[in-house]
Amino acid sequence: MAGRKQFDVDEALRRAMHVFWRWGYSEASVDRLTEGTGLGRSSLYGTFGDKSTLFRKSLQRYAQTYHPLYDQALSGPHPSPGAVVAAYLQVTLNRIADPMVPDGCLLTVSATQIPALDAEGRAMVHAMIDGLRAMLEQALLAAGADDQEAAELALCTLATNKSLAVLSRAGFSGEDLATVAAAAAKNAKAPPNRPAEPSGPR
Repeated sequence: MAGRKQFDVDEALRRAMHVFWRWGYSEASVDRLTEGTGLGRSSLYGTFGDKSTLFRKSLQRYAQTYHPLYDQALSGPHPSPGAVVAAYLQVTLNRIADPMVPDGCLLTVSATQIPALDAEGRAMVHAMIDGLRAMLEQALLAAGADDQEAAELALCTLATNKSLAVLSRAGFSGEDLATVAAAAAKNAKAPPNRPAEPSGPR
C-alpha cells in the first residue's frame, strides 16, 4: 500500500532511545540517530519529528519501561526504610547489569545536559525526577519514616541512584555498585524509638 511504513516504529523508537541513552542529547547527532535506528533522515523526521521531539518521545519510552519497575519494587510492604532503599536501588542495579542496554541511565545523562534541552525537554526531566522522589517518599512513609526522614531519605536515595548510573558509565564493577547500594540501605535511618506507653493501671 502506498505510503505504508516499511519498518517497526516501536523498534525504531527503542533504538533511538538507546542512542540518546548512550550519547546524551548533545552528542546524539542525526548521523548517530539514523545509524542507530537504521532509518534515513526523511523517515526519521517524518515519523518522529525533529530531534527534540524524538528525544522527548525516547525519554517517555524510557519512563514507561523502567519507572513501573520502581513502582512495583516500592509497593511493599517493607519492614523498614532501609528495605525501601534496598528495593529501589536493586532495580537500578538490575538495569545496569542488563547487557542489552547502554550503561548508566537515560534520565541521569539527560539531567546532566539540561542546558542543551528545550523547555519541554527540561520540564520532562524535572517532572520524572520529581515523580520518582515522590514515589520514594510515599514508600518510606509507609515503612515507618516520619515526614522529615522520608523527605531526606528519598532525596539521598535518588542521589545514590544517579551516582550508580554515573559510576557504571565510568566502568566501575557490578560488585562496586552493589557495595554502594548496600551501604546506602544500611545507613538509612530507622524510625526513631517512640516513648513507651506507660504500663500498669491508669
